[in-house]
Amino acid sequence: MDFLLQPWPWYVSGPLIAAIMFLLIYFGKTFGMSSNLRTLCAIGGGAKYADFFKFDWKAQRWNLIVVLGAMIGGFIAVNFLSNGATIDLNPKTVSDLGALGFEHVGESLLPAEIYDWSAVLSLKGLAILIVGGFLVGFGTRYAGGCTSGHAITGLSNLQLPSLIAVIGFFIGGLFMTHVLLPLIFGI
Repeated sequence: MDFLLQPWPWYVSGPLIAAIMFLLIYFGKTFGMSSNLRTLCAIGGGAKYADFFKFDWKAQRWNLIVVLGAMIGGFIAVNFLSNGATIDLNPKTVSDLGALGFEHVGESLLPAEIYDWSAVLSLKGLAILIVGGFLVGFGTRYAGGCTSGHAITGLSNLQLPSLIAVIGFFIGGLFMTHVLLPLIFGI
């Protein structure tokens, strides 16, 4: 059972992802979290406010299983498949984050400096949530999908727009990590 408490190697998780993608392609379905959020908004009455949510959401109900599976899978992973060990990070990463004011780096998945309620409910935390939420929502809509949809489904289907989007996601992630994060937490 100890093997369950270790990260799964690429040769196990990679083929599992590929098998799921083959099944989705076979059944004519696509994968992506933003499509799940669109379905949830349509169920909640979003069509009253935007034409984007005017579609047959009942045909997409199957996709909501992905949301449920992500929540259940996350719960199982944290509560039953985690050994509580600190995360093995590169010492340079630990040093860089420490210089930005992050304490106890690697001891938990989510740093308290960002995800603790006192941090979230501060002016800085609320600004990060609002601006970040807007940028993620805008970017997802503008790119025609989210990171998981483009990187897993789009690249599996050899779609050039997905390749361009994934390259953009990586450039944005690098910009956030090396430019914006030090500005936000260096202040």
